[in-house]
Amino acid sequence: MKLLVLAIGGTIDKVYFDALSDYQIGAPAAVEILQRVRANFDFEVRQMISKDSLEMTDADRQEILSVVQDHSGKHVIITHGTDTMVDTGQVLKRAAHKTIVIMGAMQPAIMKLTDADFNLGVAVAAVQTLSEGVYLCMNGRIYNVDRVVKNRAEGQFQDLEEDL
Repeated sequence: MKLLVLAIGGTIDKVYFDALSDYQIGAPAAVEILQRVRANFDFEVRQMISKDSLEMTDADRQEILSVVQDHSGKHVIITHGTDTMVDTGQVLKRAAHKTIVIMGAMQPAIMKLTDADFNLGVAVAAVQTLSEGVYLCMNGRIYNVDRVVKNRAEGQFQDLEEDL
């Protein structure tokens, strides 16, 4: 498997510099995570855009789609801010013959209590086993991008066909 990981930004890649600054997008956390766990497959992590997902534009999403379509492999994971990952997923449905898993984290990967490692691990397993299409991976679950919503109060994503 040749896996492309596109690091778009969002909470997963945020770092905090000092008491006078806000979180800022840093280097892709996926690189360190995959190296630390000694991932046993060929992967490339490519940093793009580096924005909070609330700042993303339609042009940003088109750029992501172009990179995904140009990738010679079938498997793509996108690390993304959680607020608009469903919006990006809707655009990526135009990418033919790919299995795309969009994931993120509720806490930055550098935090002790982050969900980043777990979510990336589940995404890696999912991208290898799912059929072609676009999926969202958070909180140990895989969602169809057409049937998922972020429940801000719970800090989780939920399937629209299940009771909210």
